[in-house]
Amino acid sequence: MTFASSSTRLPCGSRVLDLAHTHVMGILNVTPDSFSDGGRFNQLDAALRHAEAMVAAGATLIDVGGESTRPGARVVSPVEELERVAPIVERIARELDVIISVDTSTPAVMRETARLGAGLINDVRSLQRDGALDAAAATGLPVCLMHMLGEPGTMQDNPHYDDLVGEVSGFLADRIAQCAAVGIAADKIILDPGFGFAKTLQHNLSLFKHMEALHALGRPLLVGVSRKSMIGLALNRPVGERLYGGLALAALAVTKGARILRVHDVAETVDVVRMIAAVESAE
Repeated sequence: MTFASSSTRLPCGSRVLDLAHTHVMGILNVTPDSFSDGGRFNQLDAALRHAEAMVAAGATLIDVGGESTRPGARVVSPVEELERVAPIVERIARELDVIISVDTSTPAVMRETARLGAGLINDVRSLQRDGALDAAAATGLPVCLMHMLGEPGTMQDNPHYDDLVGEVSGFLADRIAQCAAVGIAADKIILDPGFGFAKTLQHNLSLFKHMEALHALGRPLLVGVSRKSMIGLALNRPVGERLYGGLALAALAVTKGARILRVHDVAETVDVVRMIAAVESAE
């Protein structure tokens, strides 16, 4: 199933993303406390080498994040977040042929990284921080809006839904409307169901099963489940042993119409996407 759109071309700063097919977004956390790779890439040279490796493996987007959003993560000041993110965005923009996504909810980070060469704003808070809507609009960049209830520190405190898919869809529709009110057109919006954010294992599994319903919103979907606890709980696997479960979900997401897969394991996921494309393009 595909999304309704007059064009599949999404301008991302100086580059264009063709959403007629599925892309792999490589995760680059420049934080000391992210759940999977915290501290591995928070030095500039190590971060750049990792970005290079992901691009070589087939990533068409690199998602740079300077604030951990795992449950219980500490709040990072705008200055600290910008100090982590800005140098690597600037280096990647100068040295690599790839779209840079910035995983941020902070208005100052949105504005500055856009100036430095970012092509997409990926906000887990769906532009709900004070000033975020206006900052995103001012950059002129496309945005990814994600569903989440509350804040990362408290989002897993007994989340409840009467109509899971309906409530996720309604939240995202409202955020699209809020974007329109400040001049962010619908054709600049990507939607993320928010797997692992304010959702139990059963919520995650059910939302994934019924993901196609979100295509009614008319915008492309980004799916991020790489190494997340839904895999660990379903398969009883620690973080380091969730690759195969993640690849199964990646394949399923492609068949359900996802256009961006946000992952740690780029090469393996690119193989999944390419293999599915090879079969689907056959006579």
